[in-house]
Amino acid sequence: MIRTGIGGWTYPDWRGGTFYPAGLVQRRELEHASRALAAIEINGTYHSLQKPESFRKWREQTPDGFVFAVKGSSYVTNRKVLATAGDSLAKFFAQGLEELGDRLGPILWQFMGTKRFDAQDVAAFFALLPRELAGRPLRHAVEAGHESFACPEFVDLARATGVAIVWLEQDGRARIADRTADFAYLRCKNLHSEEPAGYPPEDIARIAGLCHAWAAGEAPRDLPYAADPAASAGQGGDVFAFMINGAKERAPAAAMALAERLKAP
Repeated sequence: MIRTGIGGWTYPDWRGGTFYPAGLVQRRELEHASRALAAIEINGTYHSLQKPESFRKWREQTPDGFVFAVKGSSYVTNRKVLATAGDSLAKFFAQGLEELGDRLGPILWQFMGTKRFDAQDVAAFFALLPRELAGRPLRHAVEAGHESFACPEFVDLARATGVAIVWLEQDGRARIADRTADFAYLRCKNLHSEEPAGYPPEDIARIAGLCHAWAAGEAPRDLPYAADPAASAGQGGDVFAFMINGAKERAPAAAMALAERLKAP
């Protein structure tokens, strides 16, 4: 399944008819967003721990089939040595994520742009990541910002552990197209205010093409691969495509435009 979505659901510029209907009370914004979109990336978990009852409430407000991606804690990823993150990882997974139930999607781990690739450290970090929570399998995705990650060794480490490398559309951060897991994760951050759908139609079509290709297990040409592109073929599965930043006020429109384009023959 290909799901398109946004980051968070509480944003003033989405109110008053831009995305949320005029007069919609704030406590019903998630209810509305989760019926207009197929996925939302929870960003609050990056900054602080949440309460189990919050995750439970979010699950109850969303429909069957909807999925939350959860952004991993900055206390885990914003450190010089990732291998020392064991205690912070334990706290992160003890905050109540299991209350999301079948709404729990991938966990996103975002590295700082200054974090350079260290094979031994990354391997140790991947080994720390739990593979299940309360009997439910976990999926992990990693956004590597520094260009030093664009190397075959990083791809090999991610592929060996089934961690998806995020395809990132953002200037100044690494773009790595290699498929390393049974799902793909896109974060599109080049939205523009002057475009009603955030991206021009040709870019919406381009991103839709990537989603279709990765869902089918294809390795699209003319992308920046860090390892042999042929090794990325056959890595099909679910696709999560988030319209995250840039002109954030356009993110819901961008996600919905992408969803519509994905339906086109």
